[in-house]
Amino acid sequence: MAAKIKKGDRVIVTTGRDKGKKGEVLKVFPTENRVLVTGVNVVKRHQRQTAKLQGGIVSKESPIHVSNVAHLDPTSGKATKVGFKTVGDQRVRFAKKSGEVLDV
Repeated sequence: MAAKIKKGDRVIVTTGRDKGKKGEVLKVFPTENRVLVTGVNVVKRHQRQTAKLQGGIVSKESPIHVSNVAHLDPTSGKATKVGFKTVGDQRVRFAKKSGEVLDV
């Protein structure tokens, strides 16, 4: 099955404490059904000091479940579902609300 959410996609969080936040997908974990989104699900972790990194408390993003995010419609900026269609000989993703192609 083709992935509906890929690295670099603009998404909006639909549920949880970060509901309504928008961000870009940094990394996708397909086996765990999770995605890493900029500025979403930020947690504080204690970092041990190394030769290259300074120690202390570091804020970083944590993965969230793929069911808690939705694609952003390129025209309206609201949440949309993703569909697939063939353009020429290529299979592309498109936003169901506006019909606009997401893959460039």
